[in-house]
Amino acid sequence: MAGKQDKAAAREAARAKREESRAKRAQIFEAFKMQRREDPLLIPLMLGVFLGATAIVFLLGFPWHAQWMTLPLGVALGVLGAVVLFGRRVQSTVYAKAEGQPGAAAWALENLRGGWRVSTAVAGTTQLDAVHRVLGRPGVILVAEGAPSRVKNLLAQEKKRVSRLVGDTPIYDVLVGNEEGQVPLRKLQRHIMKFPRNISSAQVDSLETRLQALSSRGAALPKGPMPQGARMRNVQRTIRRR
Repeated sequence: MAGKQDKAAAREAARAKREESRAKRAQIFEAFKMQRREDPLLIPLMLGVFLGATAIVFLLGFPWHAQWMTLPLGVALGVLGAVVLFGRRVQSTVYAKAEGQPGAAAWALENLRGGWRVSTAVAGTTQLDAVHRVLGRPGVILVAEGAPSRVKNLLAQEKKRVSRLVGDTPIYDVLVGNEEGQVPLRKLQRHIMKFPRNISSAQVDSLETRLQALSSRGAALPKGPMPQGARMRNVQRTIRRR
């Protein structure tokens, strides 16, 4: 009886895995069609990367008369290069659509990879300016988005509130935008990842407990920039996993 149940469970798991794989392929294909409509250079560039990588590896095999043996490797590298290019073009499109929209920084922060603890809209205004809090090994990072004339004061207030609880823990502040001294949305994740590691994982857990005492006072913000942007975001995650 137990053996039959195990087999049934294995079949169900395999079926679920196949369905998930089909869903991922359908999602990538849909994103490809969307990107192709908006990006006329997508197919020529992908084709160029594929043919270029294949040709280079094929030619490298000539001195040893092994060009036909290296051809499959060239094809594999060409496919990989084309997929990477596709992912980057999709990412550029997503950020271009999200630029300047309320909640765009929150959306980018929620997609940080790694052990980051993100609290969106911990402070805000009725004009949808907002400060988001990111907790990680560097310490506390406050990320502000909105009109600089309003959000700088909002950021200073939130920094003062946080400093009362975190003691000597470093607090960084980031203003998202395209002006001098600001960090463009497309570079926000990379900018945060470059901060030095100042505290341990145990200290991060302790700080998170203390910071939960700070209730969110910000205005409600959209969780993502645009529906089509959200769909593209899901494709980025899928591409990274494959």
